[in-house]
Amino acid sequence: MFDVDGTLVQSMDFDPELFASAIEEELDLPVDRNWAQYTNVTDSGILDEIIVTHGFNDQKIEIQEKVKSSFISKIDEYLKHNPAIEVNGASSFLNQLNSVKDINVSIATGGWHETTVLKLKSAGLFFTDIPIASSSDHHSRTEIMKISKQRTSSEIDVPCTYFGDAPWDKIACEKLGYNFVLVGSEIIHDQWIPDFTNHKQALAFIGL
Repeated sequence: MFDVDGTLVQSMDFDPELFASAIEEELDLPVDRNWAQYTNVTDSGILDEIIVTHGFNDQKIEIQEKVKSSFISKIDEYLKHNPAIEVNGASSFLNQLNSVKDINVSIATGGWHETTVLKLKSAGLFFTDIPIASSSDHHSRTEIMKISKQRTSSEIDVPCTYFGDAPWDKIACEKLGYNFVLVGSEIIHDQWIPDFTNHKQALAFIGL
């Protein structure tokens, strides 16, 4: 199971800023970009918390729709001029795992489905046979990960390894009992890879 931003796609330099910008333009107020402070670090979770905090509950559905639409447009426009880049080795590693009969591959991201697909396609990482669970499915990261797992197998107790890059990824794995592999160096973790160029090292953390 894979996260997207910062794990499969090098998008952390534009995605968070465009997301915050979409919210700020709609609500006309500054957005705290310290994402770790939010209860649910997902697009829908952060937006819902901001809506509640600032007393916009009566306009919740309208705000959600407008912010999401704006964000999708911003990502689409950005990628037209600045194609996304995969984290080194991501495409070949996904292909390798996806070709193994006894391995189910899926994506679980805190981003909305539409923006996730745009980034994956731009980076050449969109596989039609790899299921995606996203913030469009639930505001909770752990629930998104559960949904992602369910979409690959009917066996709930199948062992799961999650590749992610952020502290909230590690926390979610601890809650769910998933094996966590850190991609990049945003946090400290014993199972760590800088990217996916060394397939042997990444596979070893899965137990292969």
